[in-house]
Amino acid sequence: MKKIVIIGNGIAGITLAQHVRRLSNHQLLVISSETDYFFSRTALMYVYMGHLRADQMKPFEDWYWPENRIELKRDYVTRVDSSSKQLQLQSGDTVTYDILVIATGSKSNTFNWPGQELAGVQGLYSWQDLENLETLTPQIKRAVIVGGGLIGVELAEMFLSRCIDVTFLVREKSFWSSVLPTEESAMVARHVQSHHVDLRLETELAQILPDENGKVRAIITKNGEEIPCQFVGLTVGVHPNIEFLRDSGLALDKGVLVNEYFETNVPDVHAIGDCAQYQKPPLGRKSVEPLWYAGRMHGETLAHTLCGQKTPYNPGMWFNSAKFFDIEYQVYGEVNQQPQPDEEHLYWEHPSGKKSIRICFDKASNRVKGFNLMGIRYRHEVCERWIRNNTPIQEVLKNLREANFDPEFYKRYEPELLRQYNQLYPAQKESTNKLKQVFGFKR
Repeated sequence: MKKIVIIGNGIAGITLAQHVRRLSNHQLLVISSETDYFFSRTALMYVYMGHLRADQMKPFEDWYWPENRIELKRDYVTRVDSSSKQLQLQSGDTVTYDILVIATGSKSNTFNWPGQELAGVQGLYSWQDLENLETLTPQIKRAVIVGGGLIGVELAEMFLSRCIDVTFLVREKSFWSSVLPTEESAMVARHVQSHHVDLRLETELAQILPDENGKVRAIITKNGEEIPCQFVGLTVGVHPNIEFLRDSGLALDKGVLVNEYFETNVPDVHAIGDCAQYQKPPLGRKSVEPLWYAGRMHGETLAHTLCGQKTPYNPGMWFNSAKFFDIEYQVYGEVNQQPQPDEEHLYWEHPSGKKSIRICFDKASNRVKGFNLMGIRYRHEVCERWIRNNTPIQEVLKNLREANFDPEFYKRYEPELLRQYNQLYPAQKESTNKLKQVFGFKR
């Protein structure tokens, strides 16, 4: 039996602990300075909006941890001494380990803006961020959010739930254009504006101005405009939380460098989750993946390795999901912002401008490569099967009803998508005539 110490009680670290316990009798210790117990980080916004109580963020009852012999310690690791296999803690305690796993997650990005240290400037990542935001809220009449991503939209929705005006600064020409295709990006921008958010595209933050008490009173954009506000939300991405490891002997870059087994350059030290950086990223993946579902897969994969079943990380098909106010977003497989030379995109948008379906497929073989969905939900396992089996677009259209998440309550749009396909690819029209009979409408 070995002593496994996990730094960080997020989804990656806790998933690892759970699977190690199922597979072995190893001693487990989880150290975190953020909270006493694991909580659902994606639920932070719902606590602020009053949809959940703070205690409802814990997926497991407090008795779960001693019952499963997972020891929890609330402290901050200040130093890792890998030569002696010891951790120095902020409390003054020392912890020894046989195997160390670093799962310390991310921190919000900042870019040395003048005034970013002022009271009322922060991101939204940690439990402490939420606590601080609650303290500041009574004084906030207008908030400025910087950065056009998912956390920015969540923060905007949170403020609107408290009747706080929001100005949203996005430096790109369209919303989240680094990820979303042009039409979906425009859809999200329209939807954000429809909620009375002051969305400013192609607008960058220059500096943050203080009042006489060292709190935020306004921001200045790069075009010289001054916008009064009492809060600035920095939602321009995150970076691995690894500063405490600078003198540990671990190989670091953006994150802790790991191989396909999450091994570092130091024996018996591993890294998983947002803080891990692949030396050789899996095909189609970035070197750092700050995603909830990726962290969960990291933890499960490493657990098998630590319990004697050495297992390389295989992330499988790309998947992500989110919500832009009340528009759900899902992506399965490979969907580029613009069709590549060897591929086509079948895109259909509902007249309401709040729903769309995009199917990416290969020009030569017609095999489906990916799905991008807005306001419509498809079954994960069905989409994954089609992509893995190189299913032709015509076959997917014929069986698209299989992907509907809940046929009883969700509207279906197979006929509309087929009409769109026939308009775009008239040479294929005869081969899809039989599909019309399946969908129940005439030629």
